[in-house]
Amino acid sequence: MNRKITVLGSTGSIGTQTLDVIRHLNGAVEGLAAHRNTALLEKQAREFCPRRVAVGDPDCYGALKTALADTDIEVSAGPQAVAALAAEPADAVLNAVVGIAGLESTLAALEAHNTLALANKESLVTGGELVMHRAKETKTPLLPVDSEHSAIFQCLNGENRDRIERIILTASGGPFFGRDRAFLASVTPDQALRHPNWSMGAKITVDSATLMNKGLELIEAMHLFSVRPEQIEIHVHRQSIVHSAVEFTDGAVIAQLGTADMRIPIQYALTYPDRMPSLSKPLSLFDAGALTFERPDPQAFSCLSAAVEAAKRGGLWPCAVNGANEAAVALFLAGKLSFLSIGEMAQRALSLPLPAWDGSLSRIQETDRIAREMVRALA
Repeated sequence: MNRKITVLGSTGSIGTQTLDVIRHLNGAVEGLAAHRNTALLEKQAREFCPRRVAVGDPDCYGALKTALADTDIEVSAGPQAVAALAAEPADAVLNAVVGIAGLESTLAALEAHNTLALANKESLVTGGELVMHRAKETKTPLLPVDSEHSAIFQCLNGENRDRIERIILTASGGPFFGRDRAFLASVTPDQALRHPNWSMGAKITVDSATLMNKGLELIEAMHLFSVRPEQIEIHVHRQSIVHSAVEFTDGAVIAQLGTADMRIPIQYALTYPDRMPSLSKPLSLFDAGALTFERPDPQAFSCLSAAVEAAKRGGLWPCAVNGANEAAVALFLAGKLSFLSIGEMAQRALSLPLPAWDGSLSRIQETDRIAREMVRALA
């Protein structure tokens, strides 16, 4: 792979798997960024020898600068440094930053005309109109990395998008599918972090347990594929073999299948439109056995219903629900909020007095702040 890649969020689950892919394909790394895991970031920098590294937490600058003092690697720190790294020339920027913190880097990469491999769904959830407008305005490719959106993207290759009837967005259901609210009331962070199929970071794993992740992905799909929320149907598919499907106006349904390995969609985004041999285990339908599909329960999993309602309203409402969710998940992981309270906070965000939507980044950031402050005040 004769491409230079910048990896944002390089020490997280998607970031480390991205480096697996780059290593496998003998690619080159232009830049690396992480939030605060300087020990792993140093190790990655020494292996891949990027020109620049950035650490999001300014307090970590000194330790990283000292650790890499014997190299020629340029070190910077702070959220703006991460966004600046996204704007440095590269063949592609893979944005795997967690949460709304990745939005500025998404916009910076597009403004610099760097092909964007997007694993940060919150960029589209909170600022979808702004991001898609920027991508169109700069004529910069935006390639989805989430397994579901990569699947939809692949199903649409060579197809007329005006002929989309319905998108079937699959969900694993997380560790608690089929459980009622009485059971969910006593769920602990340790239980929520035991995902049955995927190995992911803590925040997205909790989002999968609450089904908020699927609500966020519905919003993401709306922007990526220019469809209405009513055109997206969520199917709980416990085997995680069918990663999503598209139904067309003639009744034909095209699905993308594969093993539950994020290195497949990551590699596709980095090599698009080409395909290359991967590290992933081949799919055996004989071993997979029966494939089942069930409806989610929006009453038990109120995060999902909050996200769907925000999608229907549009504007700043998805940003508000996302901000409330991010703040609530952090408190849940810290043992300061119950599992069911995450959904309650997301629902409360739908009643916030929001500023008028003017299409600006500052208005998005203001909405996010309002939602987070509400959660902290009520926790």
